[in-house]
Amino acid sequence: QVQLVESGGGLVQPGGSLRLSCKASGTIFSISVLGWYRQPPGKQRELVASIASGGQSIYADSVKGRFTISRDNAKNTVYLQMISLKPEDTAVYYCVRFGSPAYWGQGTQVTVSS
Repeated sequence: QVQLVESGGGLVQPGGSLRLSCKASGTIFSISVLGWYRQPPGKQRELVASIASGGQSIYADSVKGRFTISRDNAKNTVYLQMISLKPEDTAVYYCVRFGSPAYWGQGTQVTVSS
């Protein structure tokens, strides 16, 4: 059974930084395509970033230059480093393992507010 567990969310001031982690189990992590989505209050879930097994990554335009996705296959963990955070980054962030079916974590709240 595939499980994804996110951690690292919290309250941060505008301009601050956070690093989210997502530890996976029950899947062949090294060949998995992974990603982070977010769902702001009252809005639809949106893709933030994804990373392929070879390390190739893509980003939403709204986070380019501020967020970095990375993976550590030895630790079965994918990360999302977020800097220069803005209030509009406030959302529940979800880790996903793409595929058929896709698997999702339970989400971690990120709140950017002064």
